[in-house]
Amino acid sequence: MENLQNLAQVQSVSTWALAIFSLVMIVIGIYSTKKARTVEGFLLGGRNIGPWISAFAYGTTYFSAVIFIGYAGQHGWNIGFASMWIGIGNAILGCLAAWLLLAKRTRRMTRSLGAKTMPEFFEARFGSTSMKIYSAIIIFIFLVPYSSAVYKGLGSLFYTIFPEVDIAVWMGVAAALTALYLVFGGYVATAYTDFVQGLIMIAGVVIMCIAVVNNPQAGGMQSAVSKIRELGAQAGNYNLTSFFGGDKWKFLAYNIMLTSFGTWGLPQMVTKYYAVKDERSIKQATIISTVFALVIGMGAYFVGSLGRIFVKVAEDGMPVGGYDMVVPQVLINSLGSDGNLFTTIVLAIIMLLLLSASMSTLSSIVLTSSSAISVDLIPTVYPKFKDKHQMIVMRILCFVFVLLSYLFALANISFIVNLMSFSWGVVSGCFIGPCIWGLYSKKTTQKGAWAGLISGIAVVGILTAIHTISSGSFAFAMSMAPQSGVSAMAVSIAIVPLVSKFTKDVPVGATSAAFNINKEA
Repeated sequence: MENLQNLAQVQSVSTWALAIFSLVMIVIGIYSTKKARTVEGFLLGGRNIGPWISAFAYGTTYFSAVIFIGYAGQHGWNIGFASMWIGIGNAILGCLAAWLLLAKRTRRMTRSLGAKTMPEFFEARFGSTSMKIYSAIIIFIFLVPYSSAVYKGLGSLFYTIFPEVDIAVWMGVAAALTALYLVFGGYVATAYTDFVQGLIMIAGVVIMCIAVVNNPQAGGMQSAVSKIRELGAQAGNYNLTSFFGGDKWKFLAYNIMLTSFGTWGLPQMVTKYYAVKDERSIKQATIISTVFALVIGMGAYFVGSLGRIFVKVAEDGMPVGGYDMVVPQVLINSLGSDGNLFTTIVLAIIMLLLLSASMSTLSSIVLTSSSAISVDLIPTVYPKFKDKHQMIVMRILCFVFVLLSYLFALANISFIVNLMSFSWGVVSGCFIGPCIWGLYSKKTTQKGAWAGLISGIAVVGILTAIHTISSGSFAFAMSMAPQSGVSAMAVSIAIVPLVSKFTKDVPVGATSAAFNINKEA
């Protein structure tokens, strides 16, 4: 009876928190409508986004519920405290280095070329319309499983709090809410909501870490470390308190590289640089986004590392309920089981943290994918397509993409972390080489860029086939997604300058336009 009362209290507080949060998001979407009446306004907010909004838009797009539910749950369980190196890598390589090396050049060059999307950048930089079409198709196809992974991560938490409601319903709620404010206000609505969501995420992670580690089951930091060491020894896993992950260091390194360098080629991340209003804002946003990533990344993996204290172990050594339920069970067992109103409110805040993380990522992916069709593909195939029609079609496609991602999420795919790693590896593997070399080298040719675009999907496809055939299991091939993704990115970066060296340059006009950049373009 007491457990039922505790659950009812958790559900009541969570419902009120969800209702207030949803209302705020919808109001922001409606308010932003007037700033999203043109294609550039809808996609980039008129290229007038300040440092704090830009930094939070980048950070909240980077970290979705997948990091908490998928990555932190699985890697925290298997690697332990060393998994926090992934969060550190994300902050230093995925944020700090990315902003320092890419932001200024991307902003300048895309303004000079008049590019609003990554496919438009490839077309203008390398003088190839077919490259634009190919890029748009890659984006639309492979971002669907990416976003579906986000739905699954979010649904896992809500199902834990509301077990009587099907997980598909909660994924549908997130989908509908995201589509609603995005269709109203486009990138401006996304950026403003990202700022609000980012504040919730920071507060939620800090409160979550303090609350979980001070729970009587953990007993404070020193006690928690001792318990994890003991539980790991009982399971034959002596890596859980190792500084660099023990014999898991290679796997750890692959995940750091995939989730950090991957942002350098993901269109929903790179296009954040397009919208920054000036170069002074870039300097500020670099610091803000790095600190944001450090707090969110380390906090998520820290909580995941404490999973064995709060979650029962099945006979096969797996957590009861699977990896995707580790963090939700940690939160429910540590914050929602004692009937304390304060810890219940904390749990509601953390629920909003995961909802915020998911919706911000979803909105960026949806915006990127819908523009791939309405801005990059349709006008190329049908030149008479007018701007006012673009706006209508873009808004319709936002709904379509949300629906497709939702339907894909309903499929029974075992681990969301593998699903996200696969799509992340393909998309970034295709784009990272042409994007970086296109920004930095005038000698990068059209054929060189094509080599990078094709190699990304080819490497992931070939390695997935090899792993499937050699092991006789596609599930094993999916578990190797981080290694495949890192390999695809490495090949893309290496092959672009290599092929460029032995091929003719792109048309002189395209190259000149790209590098004819004023300091404050």
